[in-house]
Amino acid sequence: MNQETLALHYGYDKQHFGTMSVPIYQTTAYDFGSAETAANRFALRELGPIYTRLNNPTTDVLENRIAAVENGEAAIATATGQAAIFFAIANLAEAGDNIIVAKKVYGGSTTLLTHTLKRFGIQGRVFESDDADDLEALIDDKTKAIFFESLSNPQIAIPNIEKIVAVAQKYNIISVCDNTVATPILFQPLNHGIDVSVHSASKYICGQGSAMGGLIVEAKGLNAKLIGNPRYPQFNEPDESYHGLVYATLPFPIFSLRIRLSLIRDIGATIAPFNSWLLIQGLETLSIRVKEHSRNAYKVASFLEAHPKVKKVSYPALESDPLHGRAKQYFKDGQTSGLLSFEVDDFEFAKHILNSTKIFSVVVNIGDSKSIITHPASTTHQQLSVEELELTGVKAGLIRLSIGLENADDLIEDLKIALG
Repeated sequence: MNQETLALHYGYDKQHFGTMSVPIYQTTAYDFGSAETAANRFALRELGPIYTRLNNPTTDVLENRIAAVENGEAAIATATGQAAIFFAIANLAEAGDNIIVAKKVYGGSTTLLTHTLKRFGIQGRVFESDDADDLEALIDDKTKAIFFESLSNPQIAIPNIEKIVAVAQKYNIISVCDNTVATPILFQPLNHGIDVSVHSASKYICGQGSAMGGLIVEAKGLNAKLIGNPRYPQFNEPDESYHGLVYATLPFPIFSLRIRLSLIRDIGATIAPFNSWLLIQGLETLSIRVKEHSRNAYKVASFLEAHPKVKKVSYPALESDPLHGRAKQYFKDGQTSGLLSFEVDDFEFAKHILNSTKIFSVVVNIGDSKSIITHPASTTHQQLSVEELELTGVKAGLIRLSIGLENADDLIEDLKIALG
């Protein structure tokens, strides 16, 4: 079944009064009906809702549906995209371990994975994802994950995915790809040998900037990479917090199961049922919207590329972009979503442009149906040092655009006036 059909129908069979729209189960708890049923569900002898911090029927539909659209085995929904990244990594690494993180990722991911996790005793080692030539040298027996973005935000770079996957497979390390910008409509990480895909569903999947949410999707067959793998004893040794449960012995997707039973159970960061419902609505139209975002962004990028006051445009769908070959290799029809960036001379001119646009909103979100303009160095990446900004390619004159669903000619005219 194709993605468009899966996004509309998968995971819901209209069993509840024949409703065409997935119901919102706005509840915290569930009546088990008997003490035996309650005990069986907590002991995993019987599957079913336990408590909305762990699972919820509305969220179940969202999880099942995104897993199908990503061609994955199972999925977990979280309160935010940052929570999704944290849970995916915390499921693999603990104090004394290290993870390897691409230089070109969202600023919040950089601070989470190289600074915040350091306080948990997990070291973040940074590699150059453009070519990944330095990746293998960073690996040791304590390396638990390789993290990168399929389309980086805000650099709009495409990593050397084949090499990253080859290195991860060679050392039996779990690869984690943030697929927020590309979305599964343009790129399916799990079909390229990547083990785990994560999303900030607040972006393109939502599409309206109306709900927070994160998603984690595990690849089919991931159990085989975890079971018996000495890098990941947490899946192969008894879990003292669950009466000695050994995840490797269970007939379920154990990567997702451990996140649910261990991390979400104890930490929370659970998505609200209403937000799950909003994300389901967005997922149903994702395939149409992403294609239109991409078409509009291509027109805007072409205009900016020809403008004398623009030093550089980063949008791999452009034939002139150095990464155009990778866009054609990895992404459906060579389209690269609605996110692009361009550089001007300095921060003062960048600030002038932001303050001069009328249609574009100065907002630190992406993937909205309405167009957005952002100055990353002073907002989303402000927490990074000057050295880190240079390392990640976020310069003072860099402007990020999230191209929406307005008429592209109107967006171009708005930018033309702002550029002067």
